[in-house]
Amino acid sequence: MTSSPNPLPATVIGIDIGTSGVRAAAISDNGEVVALASTPFFTAEEGRAPSIWWERTSTALTQLAAKTSLASVGAIGIDGTSGTVLALDRVGEPVGAPLMYNDNCPDGDIVEQISRHAPADSPAKGASSALARAIFLTRQPGVSKVVHQADWLLLKLGLREAATDENNALKTGYDLQREKWPDWIEMAGLNRDLLPKVYRAGAALSRVKGFTAKLGFAKTCRFHAGTTDGCASFLATGASQIGDGVTALGSTLVLKLASERPINAPQYGIYSHRVLDFWLPGGASNTGGAVIKSLFGDDRLAELTARLDLSRPTGLHFYPLLKRGERFPFSDPDHAPRLEPRPEDDAIFFQAVLEGISEIERLGYDRLVELGAAQLKSVRTVGGGSKNPTWTRMRQAALDIAFEPSKSTEAAIGTAALILQWQRKNQ
Repeated sequence: MTSSPNPLPATVIGIDIGTSGVRAAAISDNGEVVALASTPFFTAEEGRAPSIWWERTSTALTQLAAKTSLASVGAIGIDGTSGTVLALDRVGEPVGAPLMYNDNCPDGDIVEQISRHAPADSPAKGASSALARAIFLTRQPGVSKVVHQADWLLLKLGLREAATDENNALKTGYDLQREKWPDWIEMAGLNRDLLPKVYRAGAALSRVKGFTAKLGFAKTCRFHAGTTDGCASFLATGASQIGDGVTALGSTLVLKLASERPINAPQYGIYSHRVLDFWLPGGASNTGGAVIKSLFGDDRLAELTARLDLSRPTGLHFYPLLKRGERFPFSDPDHAPRLEPRPEDDAIFFQAVLEGISEIERLGYDRLVELGAAQLKSVRTVGGGSKNPTWTRMRQAALDIAFEPSKSTEAAIGTAALILQWQRKNQ
């Protein structure tokens, strides 16, 4: 998926609503990248604001329209942060604030109610449950629908009826085997009529309307069900074989491992997505780039990286978190960060933090294999952390596995590639 001096016409557009901003990618029928656009979130508060999600999404699409003709584009879809949910009123506008992917449900009784009724291996269980967040949001007055981040943005683009994909729906309790919202969700406290209809990731939905049509898309262009940012990032790398692992080093640490069968172990924060013809068991730790940014900022990372000494491990065994609570490789809402004793030299402190995150990555893959996922054969890396070659060497030594280059680190390209592959299989 690399660009060439004379790109082919764009036929698919993928949009990624990530933790740092919105990115959009236009690709051709052969997967070639035709154009990219990016609009950042400048503050953490912007990343939590639906009005900003929409403003940045519309801006990114407008930027794409200035770079390439949209007349040949036949499909468009969105990926969003997994488990981010918001309540809507009758006209599709947010009721109150959303609850984000890393927010615990404010009401512990809801979590307990889900635990009583959900199957033992349901990824909707636990303090970080998207279903628990959804139930909490529906208790506000005037709620007509509760949707995921990507679902709402499709509505803003012009989709007439709320729809989601089974990747985003998984943590909200969707039953992948029966392909339906299960009965127990009602007993847990959520009216299923408030939930969107679910489609396979990448599936066609309807022809474009509204804002999207006004940008110059052809009348035959269709909205497609998207996916989560983690699944999209996996596909963007080119990983496609059983045993291929992908580590996303973004604000959080996300691991996925292509396997022949699903692995669901909520006691360890592990769940499995279905993407095309394979399963993606994996989990998301609360460690990652957000911790690094909080501790060191962005301006000093190059200087501190240059001072890393991989021949002299610190032996400090840190567990870097922003606050109490961990989701994977174990689930413990009270797990405390471990960042002491803090060395006087910031370079040593930085190295100890990177060592800690690398060890959490190793523990994560070990946990997946231990529970029956495919044996790890290779690792590709996406996210901001993938740009640090010294940290890459540290991680490779910790995992003792082959690291492969990623075709792309853009989740937006992965979403576009998902839709393109769905089209090829269903034409």
